[in-house]
Amino acid sequence: MANSIDIIVKNSNGDEAEAAASASSILTIVNAAYFTISLSLGAQAVLLNTLIEDHATTKLKYNFVVADRILGPWAMLMTWLSLCTLALISSLYILRCVFHLWLVKAEYSDREAVNFLFVPWISWLLLLRATPQQVLVRLPHEVLLWALVAPIVALDIKLYGQWFTSEKRPLSAVANPTSHLPMVGNFVGAWAAAGVGWRETALCLFAVGMVHYVVVFITLYQRLTGFRAALRPVSSLFFGTPSAACLAWSAISGGFGVACKMLFFLSLFLLASLMCRPAYFKKSIKKFSVAWWAYSFPVTFVAVASTQYAEEVKGVAAGGLMLLLSSLSLLVFVAMLILTALNTDRLLRQNDSSLSFT
Repeated sequence: MANSIDIIVKNSNGDEAEAAASASSILTIVNAAYFTISLSLGAQAVLLNTLIEDHATTKLKYNFVVADRILGPWAMLMTWLSLCTLALISSLYILRCVFHLWLVKAEYSDREAVNFLFVPWISWLLLLRATPQQVLVRLPHEVLLWALVAPIVALDIKLYGQWFTSEKRPLSAVANPTSHLPMVGNFVGAWAAAGVGWRETALCLFAVGMVHYVVVFITLYQRLTGFRAALRPVSSLFFGTPSAACLAWSAISGGFGVACKMLFFLSLFLLASLMCRPAYFKKSIKKFSVAWWAYSFPVTFVAVASTQYAEEVKGVAAGGLMLLLSSLSLLVFVAMLILTALNTDRLLRQNDSSLSFT
């Protein structure tokens, strides 16, 4: 491109070579789906902080005195890594909006990409949730919460209103697994609002999200066709969304009651259902793409819900389930980190159309 700034590097022989990406081309590549990386980092930070603060771990007689010394620095590292990654991707996306606004408009008009526009706000809300309390009290967290929830509500009105009234783009025509992301935004927003005592706001967000989740779930259950293979990892949201709802309702109601347990068990059932059908993801795993990060944060949501379930039930089986899901979450997360490090060049190639919305 005319305004691109080429990055020049020298190899060991002293020869000059052009890097594969330019500053301008990176802005055309980094779309809203890349925020799933920061979302997974934030979810992992929340899980680690939950494990540290969870009193059920000591009651279940696990040696979390040692684990606290290990998980404490790891949780702090994840929080800072999430902040840095989210700030970097947000900066690139803001520049994308300034210099390539037509690409952002294309995302806004795409039936899959528009759902990823919720992910930046969800990522910041999770980061706010993962921030240590002693740091949080020094921040205007109520102002920050309003600033993060307001865009979710605005996108809700646009998207849900379109599903409800549009003749060209009704839900039955555009529904796909990424359609769960708006509901995740509602539930995480409700979870965060309940955490600062905004019960009415939390109830409003939860009610809107829950009704639409039921409608989306039934729609997708009846028809799951025409979904691109590259985005099939996003099908993990089938079990991640009820877990997010479970955490939101637990924060609103003040306990892990029957409704929370039902949502948690639904998550476990859907997780087992997808794990038993690896052939469904066969085409999506041929080439690495940023969509693979959608495997990480839904598992982490289930793991966080399992910690609250273990706190409520206080049984060996519940504690074992918590450890199993937490270990699975960490395993998937580390695998995504390694795969991303090995495929960085692929994620920054302009000719990689596996996750292109234009």
